[in-house]
Amino acid sequence: MLNALLIEDDLDLAQTVVQYLALEQIRCDHASNGIAGLNLMLRERYDVLLLDLNLPRLDGLSVCERLRGAGDDTPVLMLTARDRLEDKIDGFRAGTDDYLIKPFELRELVVRVRALARRRSGQAQVLRCCDLEMNLNEKTARRGERQVKLSPTAWRLLEVLMRASPNVVSRKSLETAVWDDEPPDSNNLKVHVFNLRKAVDSAGERRLVHTVAGHGFAIRAESDEKAD
Repeated sequence: MLNALLIEDDLDLAQTVVQYLALEQIRCDHASNGIAGLNLMLRERYDVLLLDLNLPRLDGLSVCERLRGAGDDTPVLMLTARDRLEDKIDGFRAGTDDYLIKPFELRELVVRVRALARRRSGQAQVLRCCDLEMNLNEKTARRGERQVKLSPTAWRLLEVLMRASPNVVSRKSLETAVWDDEPPDSNNLKVHVFNLRKAVDSAGERRLVHTVAGHGFAIRAESDEKAD
């Protein structure tokens, strides 16, 4: 079952949305203001965030900006009565992934929620796993206080793995992300992952780059019995 969070101060609309999503096998929590919603987002993990633009205590754009600044890559569907192009541009700059203009059909809401839930957002610009931080705006990677130096290929590999973390990324998906439709020879990816592991996991540090036999690669904190 998908897990969503709705941040909406219109209580009648919120109740309708939550009940309808439940009928579609989508569990939906609700917060009625921006601060409460932000706290829930920082404490729980959701597949999709449904975010009203006009909210008490903290508006929707600010909620989105704070989440992206914290490295949260939960897909965000902005719900708003504002339909001007400038408003949409502001939303995308803040880090939203999609827009739905009020009033909307509940069936369309479900379709968009399911579509967004199939991926993590590409809007997050600061990605983190334990003490590993990747800042896409500044083009820097750090492991604690240590700077991680990466080749362009290793940088792209790390970004793909960090966005998927803690899930496993298949060999084919990594090759497509880095080399598009022109994959290298069979050993090329293995060499680049080896170099990435050396750069990220120095001696004495907790291992974060995992090879999961028969499945692919992952960036994650916990050990995996199948990882080598």
